[in-house]
Amino acid sequence: TMTHPEIPEEIRGTYAAIGHPVIVDHLTNLGVTAIELMPVHQFVQDTSLQAKGLTNYWGYNTIGFLAPHNAYAAGSQGQQVTEFKTMVKALHRAGIEVILDVVYNHTAEGNHLGPTFCFRGLANCAYYILETDPARYCNYTGTGNTLNANHPLVRRLIVDSLRYWVAEMHVDGFRFDLASILSRDEAGRPLASPPVLWDIDSDPTLAGTKL
Repeated sequence: TMTHPEIPEEIRGTYAAIGHPVIVDHLTNLGVTAIELMPVHQFVQDTSLQAKGLTNYWGYNTIGFLAPHNAYAAGSQGQQVTEFKTMVKALHRAGIEVILDVVYNHTAEGNHLGPTFCFRGLANCAYYILETDPARYCNYTGTGNTLNANHPLVRRLIVDSLRYWVAEMHVDGFRFDLASILSRDEAGRPLASPPVLWDIDSDPTLAGTKL
């Protein structure tokens, strides 16, 4: 949508562009029945890229699990929720499902040198798997930190996030980035029956969802 000549320039690369009739018709003509979006949870731009005048569309630097990324909205006054819903409705009318790639294995707060946005400042030992030295983060993800997915607080956050995207935003399914992290306990050991996976599997709101 960034380069299509029939997409108005002011909405290129946005939720509104994906829901534009030209794009929806193109997908329909190809026989597409589902699209998977790379992460659209609110994420943080890489400052090193910003210094070079570049923009990151990668999306794997999540910080807000219950918010659609604001930079993907055509409007600049908080229209991202409305625009996302409108996009989903347009795709659904054409018989196209929407699958989200979700990142519940780490956050944009990075390692011990990283920025503090929220989780680290609220309850560091609850939200992250820590080393023996609690100032250091277990880095099972290769991104600097590892979300403590089976802590009760984090389990609730993950399930609430999934339920929000299904019940309020009407998405049809999820692809879990580095899903093996969801099987680890607070010491980083793999669990035979991870509570968060049971929570997801048994939640009635998610029962008809592709996982």
